[in-house]
Amino acid sequence: MANKKTNKKAKRRMLLLGVGSLCIITFTLLTIGKYWVEIYQKYQENKELDEKLLTLKDEEEELKVDVEKLQDPDYVARYAREKYLYSKDGEFILRIP
Repeated sequence: MANKKTNKKAKRRMLLLGVGSLCIITFTLLTIGKYWVEIYQKYQENKELDEKLLTLKDEEEELKVDVEKLQDPDYVARYAREKYLYSKDGEFILRIP
């Protein structure tokens, strides 16, 4: 009789230990999965920001070239004539659509 009682306690203990271990393993795997998803999202965001950085650097280079061009008075005069339709004395502006 004592053997059966001990056997039942051992089975119950093993069941509780198994369920507890399963819960801990599940919790650990879910936590790791959550962190992997966050890492992947940060990786994607980093890729997007790197692409945006390259675009902005290209734009910055173009703007630097424009600044250099705008230092030239001849360029500024020609730009104003073309963009804002200013004309020199005796010039006629014809706009062709």
